[in-house]
Amino acid sequence: MKPSTINRIWARLILMSLQRAGVKDICIAPGSRSTPLTLEAERLQSLEPSIRLHTHFDERGLGFLALGLAKASDNPVAVIVTSGTAVANLLPAVAESRLTREKLVLLTADRPPELIQCGANQAISQQGIFSEHAEVTSFLPSPTEHISPAWLLSIVSEGLHRQSELGGSYHINCPFPEPLYGEMEDASSYLEPVRTWFENDEPYLSFTPSQADLSQPLRDWAQLQHQKGVLVVGKASLRERQAIELLAQKLQWPILCDPQASQGSAFAGFDVWLQNPTCAEVLKQADVIVQFGSRLVSKRLGQFIKQFEGTYWLVEKHPGRLDPSHRQGLRINAPLADVALALTEMTRDNEQAHWADALVVASQQYFERLVAFNGLSDESLSEVSLAADFSHWLSKESDLFIGNSMAIRLLDMCTQLPEKAVFANRGASGIDGLIATASGVQRERQRPMVMLMGDTSALYDLNSLALLANNPQPFALIIINNDGGGIFDMLPVPDANKETFYRMPHGIDFSHAATMFGLNYVCPSSLESARAQCIDAQSALGTTVIELKVGAGECGKALKALFGEIANAELL
Repeated sequence: MKPSTINRIWARLILMSLQRAGVKDICIAPGSRSTPLTLEAERLQSLEPSIRLHTHFDERGLGFLALGLAKASDNPVAVIVTSGTAVANLLPAVAESRLTREKLVLLTADRPPELIQCGANQAISQQGIFSEHAEVTSFLPSPTEHISPAWLLSIVSEGLHRQSELGGSYHINCPFPEPLYGEMEDASSYLEPVRTWFENDEPYLSFTPSQADLSQPLRDWAQLQHQKGVLVVGKASLRERQAIELLAQKLQWPILCDPQASQGSAFAGFDVWLQNPTCAEVLKQADVIVQFGSRLVSKRLGQFIKQFEGTYWLVEKHPGRLDPSHRQGLRINAPLADVALALTEMTRDNEQAHWADALVVASQQYFERLVAFNGLSDESLSEVSLAADFSHWLSKESDLFIGNSMAIRLLDMCTQLPEKAVFANRGASGIDGLIATASGVQRERQRPMVMLMGDTSALYDLNSLALLANNPQPFALIIINNDGGGIFDMLPVPDANKETFYRMPHGIDFSHAATMFGLNYVCPSSLESARAQCIDAQSALGTTVIELKVGAGECGKALKALFGEIANAELL
C-alpha cells in the first residue's frame, strides 16, 4: 500500500477506537501533516451521526475548547493538530486537564523519525513534549504494513483504559510520512486479522472496573456522625451537590460551599465572616470535617482546615494528593454522590444537630452589612456591588462559568449562588483559555451561559471570541474592566512597581473586539442597567459582550475596608 493509504488506515483504527471508548467530540485545527486524521474524522462523522466536529484556527484555544467539552460531558474528547509548535500550544490545556482530570485525547501529527533534528521544516521533537502533564502517552511508529493492526488497536485500547481510570490527557503521537494525499487503495488483506472487530462495536480490549471499598469508612461513620462536624464542598456537579445536600439536611451540620459547588448554603460568605474572631471560635468547636471535592477558592477556609486538629476526611473521585495542607486523615477515592448517599443511609438521629446554627445568623448579618456597606440601594456599579447582587442576574435555565483571579474570589466572598451548574478552570487557575473553555461547556450542554471574567483574562483569550460567533445559544459574556490586574491590589506587591510590573494598565475597551467577531456589545454604567442587560442576554440568541467599566484599584480598597468592618462587628 502507498503511504497515503496506510496513514489513513491507522488514523481510521485510532479514531474508531476512540469512538468506541466514548469519544463523541473531535476538535480539529488546520494542518497538512494531520490530513489522515482529519479526513478520517470526517469519514467517521458521516458513518456515526453522534460524532461532532469542532474547528478553530488557534491550537491553544482549541485545547481549551476540548477541555470545556470534556468538563461538561465527562467523556473523553479528541483533539487533532498538525506537527510543530501547533502541538506545543496544547500544553496549557493539558496542564489544566492533569489537575482537574478532564479526559483529552491528543492526536498530534508528526514528521517521521528520519525528519526530526535534521533541519526539516515544521519538525520539532514531540516525544515527551507534555512531560508529566500527559497522564498516558503512546508514541507510535510511522504507519507500516509490517506492523499488525492488532498491535495498534491493543496499544490504543489499553491507553484509553488507563485514561478512564486516571483521568487527564492521553497523548497519541502519529508520525505520518508523505505522501499525505491520494486515493485510498484496498486494505482488506491488511485488516483481515481484526476483521471480527469491525463486525461489532466493542472496544478491542475489555477491562473489569475497579470498585472503591467503603466498608471501613462506613463503620467509622457510625461514631463520627454523633460529633460536631462540618461539611465542606469543593468542586461538585449538580447531581453530586444534591446528594451532599441530603446528607447535610440529615446531619444538620454547617455546610461551607465553594463557588464551584453548584449551590450555595445558608452559611455563605464564610471567607469574610471567618475573619471575625467570634465566628471563627464557633467553627473551631468542630470535631470532624468531611470535605467533598477539592480545589477550594477561599483562603480563610484553607487556613481553617490547615489548623484544624480533629478528624479530617477528603472525598474525591480522582486519585492524587489534593490537600495542600498535607493533613493526616482519610482519603476516599470514589464518586462524591455515591459516598454522600452511603453516609446519608447510615446516618441516624444526630446528637449534635444544629450545633453551629449561630453561624447562619452570622452569615445573614454579614450580607446585611455588605448591602449597607456597599450602598446597593443607590444602584452604583462597582466590583463589590456586582458580586453582592450577582445572584439576581442569573436566570434559572442558565449555566455559569466563573473566570479566575478576582472574579471567582468576589463571588466566593459576596454571593450566595442559587442551585446552578457552575464551571471554572481551578486546576492551574490560569487566566488563559477561559472563553474557549466556556464555549466548549456550552456546546455540550446546549443551555444559556453567563460568564464572568476580568479584562486581562479576556485579552489573553481574545482569539477565542471567534468560537462565540454565530452562537445558536444565548451567551452573556460579562467582562469586568478595571484596566489591568486588579488581583494585585489584594497582594503585598511593592507600590513602586505595582502599575508597571503587576497591574499593567492597558487602556483598552472591548467594543471593537466585539465588532471584529460579530458579537453584540453593551456597556452599562449602572448596576440596574447591567443586571437588566445580563438578564436580557440570557434570552437572546447569540453572544452579548457586557463590558463593565469600573475604577482601577477601587475593589481592593473596598474589600480591605469591608474585611476590617466585619472583623470588628458583632455578628452573633
